[in-house]
Amino acid sequence: MWFFSDEERELREVCKSFSEKELAPYAAKHDQNESFNISAFKKMGELGLLGITADPKYGGSGLGATASTIVMEEFGKACASTTLSYLAHAMLAVNNIQVNASEQQKEKYLPKLISGEHIGCMGMSEPEFGSDALGIQTRAKKVGNEYVINGTKMWITNAEYADVAYVYTRTGEGKRDLSTFIIEKGMPGFHFGTAIHKMGMRGSPTGELIFDNARVPISSLVGKEGDSTYHMMKNLEIERITISGISLGIAQACLEQSVRYANERKQFGKTIGNFQLIQKMLAEMATEVEMMRHFIYSVAKNYDLGNKGPTVAAQVKLALPKMATKIALDAIQLHGGYGYSREFPLERYLRDNKLNEIGAGTNEVMIMIIAKNILKEASR
Repeated sequence: MWFFSDEERELREVCKSFSEKELAPYAAKHDQNESFNISAFKKMGELGLLGITADPKYGGSGLGATASTIVMEEFGKACASTTLSYLAHAMLAVNNIQVNASEQQKEKYLPKLISGEHIGCMGMSEPEFGSDALGIQTRAKKVGNEYVINGTKMWITNAEYADVAYVYTRTGEGKRDLSTFIIEKGMPGFHFGTAIHKMGMRGSPTGELIFDNARVPISSLVGKEGDSTYHMMKNLEIERITISGISLGIAQACLEQSVRYANERKQFGKTIGNFQLIQKMLAEMATEVEMMRHFIYSVAKNYDLGNKGPTVAAQVKLALPKMATKIALDAIQLHGGYGYSREFPLERYLRDNKLNEIGAGTNEVMIMIIAKNILKEASR
């Protein structure tokens, strides 16, 4: 993009080179085996990417949504699964701690999370409460000099590998009486549940966080009791922008694969790129990818400039994953039988991208947010 800084342009090249060497060659294997590319994940720490939005005094890069989206696009193009785990760590754990935690908590947790020595996750969704985030029932009760937590978190990316979990709980009877705790692996009463096997993003571990009279010290509380609703909603904005960057990467990968195939595959005595219907498909795919790129980076840049808000983040989250799904389907169609087979990566791109229409808020929730806010604005 024309407004990228020199640092952001350099970041793109670093991520492109890394993904070509450490992610793309192993993506199919990890998808097939439902295994986690933990080796590549740790190497991201060496590059300073695991704390991309964190303060440099903790080892972070001190960058913003634009830079984070660049990472998501380049990594997502190579291996969406590993990129999803990266997002859960860098955006949902590290960024939340950076923005909301105390200085003491930052000093304790951020250096190891940023270096890659520790892996992080966030616990929001529950078996009965996904889209209704304010309805969560995991409860923390203060008992003496500690809190006792009971409940289960579901669909948690990085669960079984996490050393640190940033967890939302209920501490009062009001709908917005939510509080956050930083939970460490090994705390009494806290353990990981069953791994969840998924249609896509199979190389990104997903599981449960189970709290059975889990005892955590008062020092684990982030901020004050009952002030986490605002924190949750604000972090959802950058999460929705950056997860959409994964869809941009997937769409770009679909386009590049389709262009290669159109120049190589021959039918009726010539490459299929010579046929107008194929040219139409490629032209539309290329145009849609470019629309996606301009939309998301303009929103990310505005976010970094302080122009934040739930509506435009929801619009990006609604538009990009939906468009990437369309592009993946078009790419499969262009490849014919090969597109439907596992010989080519397109079916994996489609399966992986579907998660982006569900995670961080479903398409339907995005529509609710957008409609609610534009109607409210119009009534003023």
